[in-house]
Amino acid sequence: MTTMDPRPTTAPRVVRTRAELAEALVAPVGRRAVVMTMGALHEGHLSLVRRARELADQVVVTIFVNPLQFGAGEDLESYPRDLDGDVRLLAGAGADLVFAPDVATVYPTQPLVTVHAGPVADVLEGAVRPGHFDGVLTVVLKLMHLTRPDVAIFGQKDAQQLAAIRRMVRDLDVPVEVVAAPIVRDTDGVALSSRNAYLDGEQREHARALYEAVLAAQAAAEQGSGAAGVRRAAEEVLAAEPGVTTDYVALVDADTMTEVGDDHAGPALLALAARVGSTRLIDNTMVVL
Repeated sequence: MTTMDPRPTTAPRVVRTRAELAEALVAPVGRRAVVMTMGALHEGHLSLVRRARELADQVVVTIFVNPLQFGAGEDLESYPRDLDGDVRLLAGAGADLVFAPDVATVYPTQPLVTVHAGPVADVLEGAVRPGHFDGVLTVVLKLMHLTRPDVAIFGQKDAQQLAAIRRMVRDLDVPVEVVAAPIVRDTDGVALSSRNAYLDGEQREHARALYEAVLAAQAAAEQGSGAAGVRRAAEEVLAAEPGVTTDYVALVDADTMTEVGDDHAGPALLALAARVGSTRLIDNTMVVL
């Protein structure tokens, strides 16, 4: 494989229909990578694109706000959308092609057959957002079929989503390599997220508590506090921060999302979710007990 210039400056080609996408993919290009997004791109997304550029000869970015993964009362209609701005950012990150379909293109009819995420989706985010991961996996599988990648890059920030996608690819024999990219944080430590745009100045200060909880959990693990001590360290940080309401703090197996016992020894994923005002944020870190 010949690695392409990691930061081309030409704008990527934008296609909107299945026919345009198929025509754009017809020429052999070597190894193809896909980065799937819902738009409103930030540095976290761009880091995925740059990682894809390192791994492949062609980089496809999908931009699609997937209605199947939004529950009742969630922010589907208000979710930020800025395709022109996204394309400008992608021009400097290494994307060759942007697939930005509308809902009717991805779902020409109401889907009667969908992907069920299984037990990995019954806890944590799945317990709070029933059906969310079924919607995620359904669109991920459809976009994999449509873009035909060799490798797909997903962010570690959405650790449960990553676990569900990996399980789907393995269980359904999808011929795509799934690569995880590390969490990207702002200068204050807050994990980058499109939903950070909903936070006002004071709320942004409160949001730093999630990162502080991650740091506290890491320190507790390094000090040999054990599973209970790691969870407690994160919980105490969140509980002490005004304006933050904890949804959960969990220490789980990173592949199955099942809670580890207090006698667990070895790696585990510390996952947490909290609300800052009306905005729900997540974060996570790997620790070794």
